[in-house]
Amino acid sequence: MVWGGISTRLRTPLYHVVGNLTGVRYQNEILQPLVVPTLQAIGPRAILQDDNAPPHRSAAVNTFIQQATVNRMLWPANSPDLNPIEHMWDELCRRVQQHHPPPANLGQLLQWLQQEWNGAPRAFICNLIHSMRQRCVECLAHNGGHTRY
Repeated sequence: MVWGGISTRLRTPLYHVVGNLTGVRYQNEILQPLVVPTLQAIGPRAILQDDNAPPHRSAAVNTFIQQATVNRMLWPANSPDLNPIEHMWDELCRRVQQHHPPPANLGQLLQWLQQEWNGAPRAFICNLIHSMRQRCVECLAHNGGHTRY
């Protein structure tokens, strides 16, 4: 599994998560070294949009986010996943699948993922993020059902 964060101005490094991601690991390996510095570089209006995965909602992570004064988007339980990062993962997958032959091992796969993550056009990422308002409008119009996103 890999983890990464995007914004219109910056992206975090792509992080390879080895094993199960717990709340403590999410805090120590991702939030503290990657997310908080990126959000600080973006500025005071930066908002963390994660989901309701158990590691993201652990008590330790919630405490850390409050102490680090991170602005976090509220994400109601059982809500549709409209996060633009999901489309980034799809694009990353497509780009890696264009490599031929397929990766020979995990190291090569991780190298290609990193290459494609770093090479994803900023305009593509900005379009994903700027589509957020329309994603929400369509989700509401369809009562949380299927949308074109």
